[in-house]
Amino acid sequence: MIKHLKNIFRLGIKEFQTLWRDKVMVILIAYIFSFAIYIDATSTSVEIHNASIVFVDQDHSSLSVRIVDAFYPPRFKKEGIVSQKEADNGMDEGTYTFAVIIPSGFEKKIINGKIANLQLNIDATRMTQAGIGAGYIQQIISKEVNVFLQKPTTVLPINLITRMKYNPNLQSTWFGSVMAIINYISMLSIMLAGAALIREREHGTLEHLMVLPINATEIMLAKVWSMGLVVLVAVIFALQFIVQGVLDVPIAGSIPLFLLGTTLILFATTSMGIFMGTVARTMPQFGLIFIMTIIPIMILSGTLTPFESMPKALQYLMHLVPTSHFVDFAQAVLYRGAGFNVVWIDMLWILLIGIVFFLLTLMIFRKSLESE
Repeated sequence: MIKHLKNIFRLGIKEFQTLWRDKVMVILIAYIFSFAIYIDATSTSVEIHNASIVFVDQDHSSLSVRIVDAFYPPRFKKEGIVSQKEADNGMDEGTYTFAVIIPSGFEKKIINGKIANLQLNIDATRMTQAGIGAGYIQQIISKEVNVFLQKPTTVLPINLITRMKYNPNLQSTWFGSVMAIINYISMLSIMLAGAALIREREHGTLEHLMVLPINATEIMLAKVWSMGLVVLVAVIFALQFIVQGVLDVPIAGSIPLFLLGTTLILFATTSMGIFMGTVARTMPQFGLIFIMTIIPIMILSGTLTPFESMPKALQYLMHLVPTSHFVDFAQAVLYRGAGFNVVWIDMLWILLIGIVFFLLTLMIFRKSLESE
């Protein structure tokens, strides 16, 4: 037993040395868990920020002036008051996202208690801002009209108190940064493990290992623990210095618990990478298999869209993929501060699926070595 552990340890050290000599891969790891996470967190904002809005004031009343003055940064970038033609041309050219047309006689109808129509044109090609911004604009205009008429802004018979939990300011960086780490854990671990095997086959070192007194299990376990440790160290760096440091994102839960769950998912994903590296015979083939696999995993695991919004059949299928359980686990721990008593089921599923992947890969890997 001690001999097997020594072999696994020494083979893992060899993997570190081989990876260190691959400068491109080292740079890629450093980039993914630093700049890439920062870019993902800051460039995919879903909040309304400096959305361009223009007004066509055909009423020239005190109410219309009040409505125009109600829009200000940082949510809206007011482009001023223009003519109807200029507003239409600006919408066609993509200069304006919103155009509010206040018709003539608008204030008079409001004062007389009549229904007054106000037109809002939206550039829906900017889908996220269009949907969220329309709601903001409606609320702002309704509030100004009610204040102008000295009416209460709400007629609800209840006092509704809204509290945003886990992300009170609805900042997308809080969500994007953590989801980026989750995606990159799966992506990089699969890539590193598979590329390590392909690299050995292309350089001829796999044949050298086969003549040594070691078996397939030792070779595979060495790649799993070494490549998994590389990703785990990168995750620790990203959480401490990028997410909590640069982006100032608070982590609600236990980082050691999250790292324990990350270790379990790395056991599964590195096994998947070795499986792909066994099936593929060259690096280009591995790249194609990797792209065909990682994109559906990242999209369908719940990091980009809610898992519950997918078709039922697809949900059942994705329950067989460990990353789906890892997304639930990571969100519960890092966002909601869940403890082990809440997430142990997800951790158990990750471990069981990882064992299945490992044993299946080991069987195929052993047959591949015998046919070399």
